[in-house]
Amino acid sequence: MAKATATARTNVAPIDPVTANVIQGALENIAVEMGYKLMRMSYSSIIRESEDFGAAIIDTQARQLCESKQSTPLQSGPIPGYVRGMLRLFEERGEAINPGDVIIHNSAYHGASHGPDVAFIVPVFHKEQIVGYSVTTAHHLDIGALSPGSCGIVDAMDAYAEGLQFKALKAYDQGRRNEALWHILRDNIRASDLVVGDMEAQVAAARIGAERYLELIERYGLATVQAASEELMNYSERLMRQAIEALPDGGYAAEGFVDGFQDDPDRRDFKIAVTVTVKGSDLTVDLSGTAKQCDDRPINMPLEGTVDCAIWLTIRSILLDSDVYGHIPQNSGLIRPIEIVAPKGTLANPIFPAPTIARFVPGNIVADTLMRALTQAVPKQVSAGVGNLKVIAFSGIKNGQHWVHMDIHEGSYGGRYGKDAMDAVDTLYANTRNNPIEDIESHLPLRVSRYELRDDAAAAGRWRGGIGSVREVTFLEDSFISVEGDGHKFEPWGFDGGANGRTASLVYHQADGADLDLPSMMPNRAVRAGERLTLTGTCGGGYGDPLERAPEEVLQDVLDGYISAASAHRDYGVVIGGAMALDKAATAKARKARQAKAPQNARS
Repeated sequence: MAKATATARTNVAPIDPVTANVIQGALENIAVEMGYKLMRMSYSSIIRESEDFGAAIIDTQARQLCESKQSTPLQSGPIPGYVRGMLRLFEERGEAINPGDVIIHNSAYHGASHGPDVAFIVPVFHKEQIVGYSVTTAHHLDIGALSPGSCGIVDAMDAYAEGLQFKALKAYDQGRRNEALWHILRDNIRASDLVVGDMEAQVAAARIGAERYLELIERYGLATVQAASEELMNYSERLMRQAIEALPDGGYAAEGFVDGFQDDPDRRDFKIAVTVTVKGSDLTVDLSGTAKQCDDRPINMPLEGTVDCAIWLTIRSILLDSDVYGHIPQNSGLIRPIEIVAPKGTLANPIFPAPTIARFVPGNIVADTLMRALTQAVPKQVSAGVGNLKVIAFSGIKNGQHWVHMDIHEGSYGGRYGKDAMDAVDTLYANTRNNPIEDIESHLPLRVSRYELRDDAAAAGRWRGGIGSVREVTFLEDSFISVEGDGHKFEPWGFDGGANGRTASLVYHQADGADLDLPSMMPNRAVRAGERLTLTGTCGGGYGDPLERAPEEVLQDVLDGYISAASAHRDYGVVIGGAMALDKAATAKARKARQAKAPQNARS
């Protein structure tokens, strides 16, 4: 049984709150500057447009002091684990970290989220002593796996089939570029100019972070910066403990399911089991009961780097809502009260060399299932079921050179108390932006002929569920696609009387006119010029009894295309006349009849 816990507090001299807050602002600005530098220097749209990267300053105990606000939780969240894994490997090998070193690291069994999320770590030295680490992470569009791209590789049989593994290697050794390693990168990665260019941007951004952190130390003194950092982590911990302490003590459980490979009866319908135990100001998340690891398919999730981040993000978002608490220092203090338990050999804590590259969608189910468990403790602070995402990897060869593009097809949120859900957005720990159509069409042999919200698809509820989008892509040249997704079988759950959401679909329109339904997980497949792909996103669940939604709001939903007039009548008991006007008398009659049947239906 493996556990993931936060590092402990350190005793340092007290510091006044004004100085601590000034240093907090300086630390956050360092991380933000690192993020903007990386975005502006990067070559690929996944970093430049989607912002699928992370930047953070880490202390000598591998505790996060700050993170870039532009980055995604699944990039910045694992960074302390990257550093812990690097330090563990250096200790095992008896290697030293020196001034001028830059370390590349992506081992999913040493803290990394998965192989394509590569970190560059720059140690910060002050008076010949390591005082911290400046780290950037980013998702790279190819990492030399068995097929093009870095997502959609759903048929990797083990970790070795997932691409290059960098286990804390020195990209720069005491300031000298390790040319052999960079040659290996260029020789084994498709679209190497793009990918290696992004990596060099990461190095530059991490070095900037190291310079700024050193400037901060030289300005205030090392002892003051360390004292401020400790106080900020203690403050974040106090807030989290207070929020946990407000929960009723007890256990709260839920189950969720991952599509898996629907065309394979032995590799589908993977269960995620979550039990939350609250005792005072401590909270334990136990994943016992989760499905066993999939030995030869890459949907296993690293406990450190994916599962822990999904859990920490969900708890922080629910218990310390920014709308209520405002700005909170994002650091390792937030996770100190939280313990994670996951049996080894399960989907949530695999054993090497089980593959992990497609860990994204199962991790989203972990977060969604945890939120479902917490509905029993804080029903007004959660959303209904979330519509999961899918990632399409497009690739091809032109003039002897590979091109690769990763497109994140967004999902949607469920309704929440007091608010309708968000439509067509990246959900939970993804939080990336979509790619503008203009950017796609100007760089790639793809044409986006349709991009719109689903019609008549919002899940009914007092607060309606979010709707996914529909995107149609035409291939202008012979190329390839692969798919890493979820949400084709299991509907997002409705809450407190709200309806379940709607599943997703993926349809391939062949040249002969035939339409082929594709699964949510599909390995690399050749496509032809003129053929098309239609992606339909998942819709989140509804929250609360639909009969409690104001008829005027239902009418507006019809006018906006969220639902049809027929759905308004069927799901809400709202009658809309031929002139698209609300028939108040007929609505009152229809709702009265439904309310009279409700107790009878409840007994059946």
